[in-house]
Amino acid sequence: MNALMRTHLVLALVCCAVAVQADELPGKQTDFHSFARYDFQHNGRKCIIVAPKSPAPGNPWIWRARFFGHEPQVDVALLKRGFHVAYVDVAGLFGAPQAVQIWDDFYAHVTTTYQFHSKPVLEGMSRGGLIIFNWAKANPDKVQCIYGDAPVCDIKSWPGGKGKGAGSPGEWKRCLNAYGLTEAEAMDPQSTKSHCNPIDGLGPLAAADVPILCVVGDADVVVPVDENTAILEQRYRDLGGPIEVIHKPGVGHHPHSLKDPTAIIEFIFRDRANSEEDHAN
Repeated sequence: MNALMRTHLVLALVCCAVAVQADELPGKQTDFHSFARYDFQHNGRKCIIVAPKSPAPGNPWIWRARFFGHEPQVDVALLKRGFHVAYVDVAGLFGAPQAVQIWDDFYAHVTTTYQFHSKPVLEGMSRGGLIIFNWAKANPDKVQCIYGDAPVCDIKSWPGGKGKGAGSPGEWKRCLNAYGLTEAEAMDPQSTKSHCNPIDGLGPLAAADVPILCVVGDADVVVPVDENTAILEQRYRDLGGPIEVIHKPGVGHHPHSLKDPTAIIEFIFRDRANSEEDHAN
């Protein structure tokens, strides 16, 4: 199949899904940076969907984890390009299996009810890294790409505070409860129960060739890079997985994102094009 035929087939595939109409979305409507935001409940969880003014073919979407609306540069840029932005609240679950199940249910809901694209972009800031990576590992065939921003990749680093970072003793207790772990189990590398962090079990994600981009501040003392993204990066590379890291010299945990999100948007669109072409093939 030549390049022109592939292009035509990709366009045919992505146009098959009926564009989501804003009036089909549930809940209370408010404004999000001039776009229509809808807040609603699904199976008892707080959910948000922000609709673009004109949905792109195939109904692409970015799935925000935690801290909805914080440093929204990427979300707004994608809304302008026809993406939906979606969020479901899994606060206090630290990416544990219950959170993954909630995300499974939400994914099934929006991809069937509203025909959202089968492969969203995952976006996780700080502790949001726990759910995006853990959900992606459980669903490697349902992810276009992953954007982690100063992401927590190891519960021992945060909230555990078992390395350079101070952690959070209260959140650590809640985290252990969410995972059903004792501290001894969480700290024991030989315990299969401890292998629940994004830095562990990356094989299926790498095998699916899911691209990862992390944006980190090199002076981050809350979620130290060498205890989180650096370990993820090395392990993913060793497995043959595609990963890029944008370093912000002298920057701490905040501010998240990039003032100019162009590099992040280019990553997403490059890998969206690759994903659609692979699907066509």
